[in-house]
Amino acid sequence: MTTPLASSEPPALGPLLSGIHSPEDVKALADQQLPLLADEIRHSLITSLAKTGGHLGPNLGVVELTIALHRVFSTPQDKFVFDVAHQGYVHKMLTGRADQIHTIRTYKGLNGFLLRSESAHDCYGAGHAGTCLSAALGMAAARDLLKEDTHVVAVAGDAAFTCGPTLEALNNIAETTRKFIVVLNDNEWSIDKNVGAIAKYFNALQTHSTYAAVRNTAANFVERIAGKAVRNLAHKVEEGAKNLLFPNVLFEKFGMRYYGPIDGHDVGLLVKTFEHLKTLNEPVVLHIITEKGRGYQPALANPGKFHGLGSYNIEDGSTSAGGPPTASEIFGRTVTDLAKADESIVAITAAMPGGTRLDIFKNELPERYYDVGIAEEHAALFACGLATRGIRPFLAIYSTFMQRAYDMIIHDMALQNLPVRLCMDRGGLSGDDGPTHHGLFDIGYLRHVPGLIFMQPKDETEMVDMLHFMAQYDDGPTAIRYPRGPIAGTPIASQRSKIEIGKAEVVADGSDVALIGLGTMFEVAEQAKKLLEEKGFSVALINPRFIKPLDARVLTEYASKCRVVCTFEDHVIHNGFGAAVIELLHDAGIKTPVERIAWPDEFVEHGKPDILRALHHLTPEAAVAKVLKHLTA
Repeated sequence: MTTPLASSEPPALGPLLSGIHSPEDVKALADQQLPLLADEIRHSLITSLAKTGGHLGPNLGVVELTIALHRVFSTPQDKFVFDVAHQGYVHKMLTGRADQIHTIRTYKGLNGFLLRSESAHDCYGAGHAGTCLSAALGMAAARDLLKEDTHVVAVAGDAAFTCGPTLEALNNIAETTRKFIVVLNDNEWSIDKNVGAIAKYFNALQTHSTYAAVRNTAANFVERIAGKAVRNLAHKVEEGAKNLLFPNVLFEKFGMRYYGPIDGHDVGLLVKTFEHLKTLNEPVVLHIITEKGRGYQPALANPGKFHGLGSYNIEDGSTSAGGPPTASEIFGRTVTDLAKADESIVAITAAMPGGTRLDIFKNELPERYYDVGIAEEHAALFACGLATRGIRPFLAIYSTFMQRAYDMIIHDMALQNLPVRLCMDRGGLSGDDGPTHHGLFDIGYLRHVPGLIFMQPKDETEMVDMLHFMAQYDDGPTAIRYPRGPIAGTPIASQRSKIEIGKAEVVADGSDVALIGLGTMFEVAEQAKKLLEEKGFSVALINPRFIKPLDARVLTEYASKCRVVCTFEDHVIHNGFGAAVIELLHDAGIKTPVERIAWPDEFVEHGKPDILRALHHLTPEAAVAKVLKHLTA
């Protein structure tokens, strides 16, 4: 089967951008050409991403910053480490990939994040927040050990400063290296509006009545780039204003010199500032103020939507509507309705109200909604504390981000048998976002946790039933995984069915083959059943519902009477659901062969799910081929 490649349509590049094949070409431009280059980059981003989708808003906000970085520094010798790296599109365009930007997030095209394997200019790959300061500090320490004369620049959004790793890195920078630049890109947004004390602090900085005057003063200091004036940018701001902007001189308490805030869209000012900062032999923080979505009114008006989205209409930014509800929408609506009937239910998210659709809960029950910022570890511990007092927390975090809370799930939640409800959005392939966002590991890191009940529904109705079960289960932690996008089955049944712990659903009886389709892969198992029946075989079809505990009675019964068992899961093959079935049958002394349809033992690339399933053999045809080896021997 052939797989379609990314679109071959050429990108809409302006005359300046079309001549940028490396950072050296950026350095060769005249100063007055830099704003024109910024305009061309924005135009190319807006037109290209309208077809492919992607992180439009964040990249529109860092155009001038990225131009200035490449104007002053020299990659790959110098290192730029972008936090999350979703705002790395402009960096890609200025490092020889502008003519490929129309392939972003498409199969065989550019990745939506930075990958070390994609370019020598991408020194660090990331997709999760809070990574850049620690990683960049490690690079700076390595540079010092190797006695190299290069620069390391960490670019972090203000939301990254709510992350534990960021604060942990700040605690070590001054003691580890002398030459280190942190750019604090302050735009008030991560994916949704930033929350918490640090976010309020940065917001107060921008909105205070004296802010404009102090910011202009800072800019004037930089314009007078002579050394003494620039140093005054950090130290000779009026003392009262300094205390207003940074109580206790926040960053200087960490041993870092603070510069700013300055206009992050004034490319000339940024260039002059970086030219000075690269001469310093001390760790510094440059605080810039930017607009997420700058240059495109729909993105400015709706930064949350344009953080990351699919294709859109260039004229007004509208996206196609309709279709069945997503699993996230079903979750948000159901938990909100449950909470209306039960005052002990609360909802917690880690900076993802829109993605998890807990914005529904927030709008209708704001007093019982908690957004803790990009702090998954804290979110899990916070939920544990609530659970000790009889509160029923639903903790909604993407599967790929729940990895950060693994210790808390074991040490705090399971060990103390606290009834926290783990709701893992994007459980399974996350398509265009690629390996940093695929939720392909959660079965492996949760199924062995003692006392945890772990489920995955095959359709909308079953998902609602499982959430109802979780709301009433107070004897320990529970978890549910569900996919990105729609889930099979509509409309939701009006009557609720009782979920029995560890009870599978036998959808069809059979004696030759037992197909066990978990969650979203149940449909693939159904299709394989039809193909096998067309060949004359008797096929049992089982919806396991539970990853833990498994329905030992049903699984051993069908493994005993069938000639082969085949499991289907949207998860990596090692330590997944199929592995659990093999262990169960082995312990029961049943030697029936088990074939597994699952993702391979590797990091899966980005692309549409149908393309990737065909590429990696997660198809009905692949399952039939595996099963037939045992039926025709």
